Amino acid sequence: MPPEMSVEHTIAFVGSGNMARALIRGLVGTATVRADQIIAADPDGAKLSTLEQELGIRCTSDNAEAVRDADVVVLATKPQVFAQLLPGVAAALGKDTVLISVAAGIPTAVIERALPTGTRVVRTMPNTPALVGAGATAIAAGRQATEEDLALAEILFRSVGISVRVPEDQLDAVTGLSGSGPAYVFAMVEALRDAGVREGLPEETALQLASQTVFGAARLLQDENESPEVLRERVTSPGGTTRAGLDALSEAGFADAVQGAVRAATRRSAELGKNAEDAGS
Repeated sequence: MPPEMSVEHTIAFVGSGNMARALIRGLVGTATVRADQIIAADPDGAKLSTLEQELGIRCTSDNAEAVRDADVVVLATKPQVFAQLLPGVAAALGKDTVLISVAAGIPTAVIERALPTGTRVVRTMPNTPALVGAGATAIAAGRQATEEDLALAEILFRSVGISVRVPEDQLDAVTGLSGSGPAYVFAMVEALRDAGVREGLPEETALQLASQTVFGAARLLQDENESPEVLRERVTSPGGTTRAGLDALSEAGFADAVQGAVRAATRRSAELGKNAEDAGS
């Protein structure tokens, strides 16, 4: 796919886990960023070797080396190690460097306190379909982030799907919806597969049909530019099979269960963020 816009900044990734690798592949694969503009730091030499061989980016085991000359730093490590790595990152940051965090549950205030005064921080919440270029990423500004910083983050994350802007206080809801949402969809596919097996289908056939049905319904929702309510009614004939199935879902509390899952994940995200803020204060 052609890039929405090419970026001339040097980008350093601190951490090379799944999300970092997805974003690096997306940036290089869409020509949004050239491989020679990217450097990744990680203590795991095997991960770095794979990235270097596959994509031709630069790699190092030294966070400070990666960060020192970067225009943009992407913090892509587990939240548990933030406290250990931030001082080293802070010491190497240039005064005009933009820092983008993909760590779940770490408020920008916590990150900003550990960095030089005035550092521009953007917090993001991507989800795992970014691994196949179909991610959904929400982007929120820290106190010093500019319009240009947010626009840059949008361009970067559009290389692996869609990106939207939200106020930071809505990121917990984003986590509960799209961050955790893929797991809810996988659980639904499991249930559809198992139901098909109980009704006599071979397991492999049931799984193929269930996963393609979810994929096709999502594609239809995007391509038709209609609301889910309109599309649902369009495929539901009075007295037909779909009506019978939907009635069974309603009787079982399907909508309440899904909304409850989003609510529970949102609240847990808020708790984790509060814990991180308390620990960092």
